[in-house]
Amino acid sequence: QVQLVESGGGLVQAGGSLRLSCTASGRTWSLFSRGWFRQAPGKEREFVAAIGWISGTTDYVHSVQGRFTISRDNANNAVYLQMDSLKPEDTAVYYCAANSGNIAKLKLGPDYWGLGTQVTVSS
Repeated sequence: QVQLVESGGGLVQAGGSLRLSCTASGRTWSLFSRGWFRQAPGKEREFVAAIGWISGTTDYVHSVQGRFTISRDNANNAVYLQMDSLKPEDTAVYYCAANSGNIAKLKLGPDYWGLGTQVTVSS
């Protein structure tokens, strides 16, 4: 099993920045892709960003390209999501996710989820 723990959410004004962190523990050697999803009130959970754990390849949903940056720290089993130029429509619960397969498989359905961290962007 793998445990994922997020941190770094909060309240920020539009145009501001936040940095989310996700630390993995357990059978982390089995993970090949990590990423972030989000769920806004009344909406379905959606993919935000992903990174290949070995390759470092990244992928983003179109709405965050150029504003969000995903990165990894292999030594500490951590993934980060730097969120800049935040907009009110970015308000959501952000979930860390991980998968034993590639990014394409992660986007279809992660093997593991964190509990989520709230991000609220005020206008």
